[in-house]
Amino acid sequence: MSDTKIEITANQPEQRELRYEPQRIEEKWHARWEADPALYAAEPHTSKRKKYYVLEMLPYPSGALHMGHVRNYAIGDALARFMWMSGYNVLHPMGWDAFGLPAENAAIKNNVPPKDWTLRNIAHMKSQMKRLGFAYDWSREVATCLPEYYKWNQWFFLKFYEKGLAYRKKSRVNWCPECATVLANEQVVDGCCWRHEETQVETRDLEQWFVRTTNYSDELLAGLDKLEGWPEKVRTMQRNWIGRSEGALVDFKIDGVISATDKITVFTTRIDTIYGATSIQLAPEHPIVAELVGNDPHLHSKVEDLVREQNRARESGDVGAIEKHGVFTGRYAINPFNQEKVPIWVANYILMDYGTGAIMSVPAHDERDYEFAQKYGLEARIVILPRRTGQPPAPGEPEPPVLPYTEKDSLLINSGPFSELSNQAAIEKMTAHAEQGGFGKRTVTYRLKDWGISRQRYWGTPIPMLYCEQCGVLPVPEKDLPVVLPDNVDITLSGGSPLGRVPEFVNAKCPKCGGVARRETDTMDTFVDSSWYFYRYTNAHLADRPLDTATVDYWFPIDQYIGGVEHAILHLIYSRFWTKFMRDLGMVHHDEPATRLFTQGMVIKDGAKMSKSKGNVVSPDEMVAKFGADSTRMYALFATSPDRELDWQDAGVEGVHRFLGRAYRFVMRNAGVSGKTSSGNGAGSASSSSVLSPKARQIERKLHQTIKRISEDFQGRWHFNTSVAAIMEFVNQLYAAEDEISGGKFPPTLLAHVQRRLVLLLAPFAPYLAAELWELLGESENILRYPWPAYDPALAKEDEITYAIQVNGKLRSHIVFPADTPEDAVRERVLSDEKVRAATDGKQIAKVIVVAGKLVNVVVR
Repeated sequence: MSDTKIEITANQPEQRELRYEPQRIEEKWHARWEADPALYAAEPHTSKRKKYYVLEMLPYPSGALHMGHVRNYAIGDALARFMWMSGYNVLHPMGWDAFGLPAENAAIKNNVPPKDWTLRNIAHMKSQMKRLGFAYDWSREVATCLPEYYKWNQWFFLKFYEKGLAYRKKSRVNWCPECATVLANEQVVDGCCWRHEETQVETRDLEQWFVRTTNYSDELLAGLDKLEGWPEKVRTMQRNWIGRSEGALVDFKIDGVISATDKITVFTTRIDTIYGATSIQLAPEHPIVAELVGNDPHLHSKVEDLVREQNRARESGDVGAIEKHGVFTGRYAINPFNQEKVPIWVANYILMDYGTGAIMSVPAHDERDYEFAQKYGLEARIVILPRRTGQPPAPGEPEPPVLPYTEKDSLLINSGPFSELSNQAAIEKMTAHAEQGGFGKRTVTYRLKDWGISRQRYWGTPIPMLYCEQCGVLPVPEKDLPVVLPDNVDITLSGGSPLGRVPEFVNAKCPKCGGVARRETDTMDTFVDSSWYFYRYTNAHLADRPLDTATVDYWFPIDQYIGGVEHAILHLIYSRFWTKFMRDLGMVHHDEPATRLFTQGMVIKDGAKMSKSKGNVVSPDEMVAKFGADSTRMYALFATSPDRELDWQDAGVEGVHRFLGRAYRFVMRNAGVSGKTSSGNGAGSASSSSVLSPKARQIERKLHQTIKRISEDFQGRWHFNTSVAAIMEFVNQLYAAEDEISGGKFPPTLLAHVQRRLVLLLAPFAPYLAAELWELLGESENILRYPWPAYDPALAKEDEITYAIQVNGKLRSHIVFPADTPEDAVRERVLSDEKVRAATDGKQIAKVIVVAGKLVNVVVR
C-alpha cells in the first residue's frame, strides 16, 4: 500500500494498561451505540446500493434469551456486519411473536395480565439483545400483540373471506370435560388434560374457521424445486408434508343398509393390488365409524381407546411408529372388482387427514397392513410377484417372495382378467375399469389440509366476523378494524373462550340491518402472526395499509432467512402460502418470501437440549457478566459449524475470552505505529514484498490467506468456526513475529496495515473489541461502514508447499517443493526419494497420483 501514511505518536505513554477488560470496553461502546439510533438503520428503498435483507426468525417473548437464541442471532449479526462492510444496503430488523398460550398460562400462575407479562418480557429480552451487541434496526420493531400489527391480520382475513378462502366447518378438537374447553395438542399429555392429569381428553366436533391453503397445494409443491438456496432436508420435509399422491378412489359398498351411507370410499395408490384386499380399515375419527358402531357401548369404548392412542402418538411426533391396534365392527364391505365381502375394521394407524381416512388393507403387499394382519389373524393374499418370476410358482420352482412384498416392478397374479399384467399397465387398466363401472375414479390427493386457524383462547388476534340472527355470518367492515382485544379479561382456561364472557366485546351492531349481532369469540392461530411479519418490517408503522408495494419490491425476496429446522414445515409453508396470496392480490411481485434459508443446529448441554425442566439452561447474562458479550457470541460461532449441534461448554467461552485478550494486547503493544490508509479495502501490501524479511513475508502471506478464507466462508459455506480459527492462527503468527517487530526489523507500514486488517476481520465476530481497537489505531470512521478488506491472490500464494508422500495409501514421507513446481517434476522428485525407493524396491509402479498442493500417492503392485 504505497500511499499509506504513518504517524508516530510522540507523547504516547511508555506503559499501557494491557489487561483485556471486556466490561469496561463493552459498556463504553454500548452507551455510544445506544445514543445513535440511526447506527443500524437501512437506507430507503430509493437507495442506489445493492440491497441485502438478512433476517433471523422472530422470537416468542418467553422472558429471557437462551443460548439457542444467541447462536441464531450471532450468525445473522455476523452476516449483516459483513454485508454492511461489503458495501450493501442492509436491512436487519427484529420483532416479537407476542401472542400465544404461554402468556395465558403465566396469567393464571402469576395473576398478571397477558399483555403486561408479554410487554415486560419484550423489554427485558430487547435489553439483552442490545447488550450482546446485535445490530438491529429497532426503528422497525414490531410486536404482533399490538393493535397496529394485528389490525392487518384481520384485514388479511377479510381478504381471504372475500376471495372464498376463509370458511367455517365442523372439525374435531381436543376437549377436556373438567375444564369445559378446547385444549391445544400440546396440552394433551398421555391422552389426559395437562391440568387434570386423570381426566381423559375427548374429541368433539366444533365449528371452526379454516383458510384454503389447499388451493395452493400444487404451487407450493412445484415452488420447492426453485428454492435452490434452501436446505434439501427442509424441501424434503415440505414435500412430504404437502404429500401429493396420485391414485384412485374406489367405492366399497357396505353389506346391509345401516343408514343413508351405503358405501366406503377408499384412496389407494396401488389399485393393482386390490384383489389382495382382505379388509377395509377406517381411521377412528372417520364419520361413518359412529354409524357402524351404533349403540354398542363395547365397540364405542374400543374406538375411543384407539382415538386416545392416536392422539398420544401425535404428541410424541411419530404416528408411524404406533403399536397397531384395531377393532372389528362386525360389518362387511364388498370389493367391487371381485364381489368378495371383506371385514370392516377401525385401526389406530389410519389417519383421517390422509386420503379419505379409509384404506383397503392388502397385508401381502404393505408393511403396515402386514403387521396389523399378523396381529389379528387376517389373510395375506399374494397378488403380485417379482417381474423375474412372472408366473405363479409351480412344483420345484422358487417360493413366493418374502412378505410383505411391496416392489412396483412386478406382475399381477390371482387378479382375474388383470393377471399377468405389469403393475403399471394394471394400474391404468384397473382405474379405467373402475371409472367405466361407476365405482371409482383416478385422483390426486394431498396430505396438506386446509389451515384451521380458530383458537378458543384470549391472547390472540380476534377473528373479525359477526353473527346476526337476521343476516347470518358477516365480516366486520374494514373501516371498523381493528377489532381490539379487550384488557383485564378473566382467564380461567375453562368454560370456552374467555372473550365469550366479556359482554362489551361480544355484543355488537350488525353492519347490514343495524340489529343486534354477536362477535366471533375465537382468536387466530399464532402462525398467522408469523406468516407475513417480515413484510411489515419494510414499513413497520404504516398506518393505512399493511405494506408499501414499492418498498417491498426493493427488499424482497429476503436474501438470507435464518432459524431452527423445527419451523421447516408449518411456519415456512404458511409464509410461502401467504406470499402467493399477496401476489395474487397484486400486493407483491414475487412468488417466494426468501431466496436462501439456513437452519442452525440446536444448543445442547450435558447431552440434552437446554430446557428449564432439565436444569441445564445457561443464561447469556451470566456469560456476558463473566467473559463479555464478544466472547459469548464468538464462542457460539467458533464451537462448531453453524448447522451442527453445539454442545455448550463454559470453558470454551473462557478460551475465546483468552484469545480476544491476546488480540487486544498485541494491538495495544504495537499501536505506537498508527498509520492511516487512503486505499480503502485495497488488496495490495503496505510494503514491497521484494524487500520483506522471511518473517514479514510470512505475516503478509498469512494475512491475505486469512482474508481469503473468511471472505469465502461468508460468501459460501458459512463455516464461521474455521473463520474464527483462521484469525486465531493469524494472531499466533503475529505473536511469533513480535521480537522482529520490537527489534525494528518489521516494516512499520506493513505493521499498520496488518493491525487494521486484523481489526476489520474481527469486526463481524467481536464488534465491541473491534470498535475499541479501531479507535485505538486512530480511526474515526465507523468500522461498520468501513470497506471489508480484499486479498491479493499473488500475495496469498505459498512460496513452498509440503506434500505428504504415500505408497499404496500409507504415509512414507514429507517433501517440500517450491509452490510453482510442475507436476512432472514433483513425480520425478518423489520417485527418487530415499524412503519411497525403499518402500517400492522390487515392486512394479502402476501409477503416481498427484493431488496438487497436498499429496502424492505411489501405487505399486
